[in-house]
Amino acid sequence: MKITSIYDKYFQKSKIFLYPLLDIKRGTSVVPQETYIAWNEYIKPEDMKLVTLYTRRNDTMYKNFEEKVLLKHPRLTDYWIVNEEKAVFVFDFQDTNWDWEHFINGSYSLLSLKTKEKIQNFFQKNSGNALYVESYLYPDRHFKTYADILNVNYNLIKSVGELCDVPDLNKETLQLEKANLENIDNSKINY
Repeated sequence: MKITSIYDKYFQKSKIFLYPLLDIKRGTSVVPQETYIAWNEYIKPEDMKLVTLYTRRNDTMYKNFEEKVLLKHPRLTDYWIVNEEKAVFVFDFQDTNWDWEHFINGSYSLLSLKTKEKIQNFFQKNSGNALYVESYLYPDRHFKTYADILNVNYNLIKSVGELCDVPDLNKETLQLEKANLENIDNSKINY
C-alpha cells in the first residue's frame, strides 16, 4: 500500500495519538463515539486527561466491556452518565508529560519510542490508516511522498518537519454541560 493522497479534513488527533495508549484492543464492537482532550471549563488540555464519549448499549457485549474494561481501567478518573444512550469516561495521562506536550504541540515525530510502538500496534499493518499513522510518527521517511502529492519543494516539507497538523483545541473539546449529567459514585470504580 502507498500513500496517494492526504487527509484534507480534520480528524480527532486524540483518537489517533492518545486513545491507543489505553491499551484497549482494537476490533471490539465497543468504541468511543469520539475522544477529546478537554471538556468545556471542567477539563483543560493542561490537565492531561483523555475524555471519551461512548454510546451506551443494553447488549451483553457492551455491559461486559463497560464493567470489565472501562470501569476497571487503571487510568480511569471519572465516569458520567449523560443519558440512556451516552456516557463519558475520563482517563488520566499525567504520567506522560513528555508525550502529552509533544502531542499538544503537534510534534508527533518526537513522541517516545514506546508511545509510537503502542500507536502503531493499535493500527495494525493491514489497516487503511496504518501507513498514514506511520507517516505522522516518522515523517522523515515520507517527506518525498508528501512533497510529490502536494506538488511542493521537498525542502519545504522537510523544514516543516511534521506531516500532520496540530490538534484543534476547539474540535478536541467536548461541548456538554455537566449539569445534565449524573455522576457515578467513584467508590464503585475499581482503580
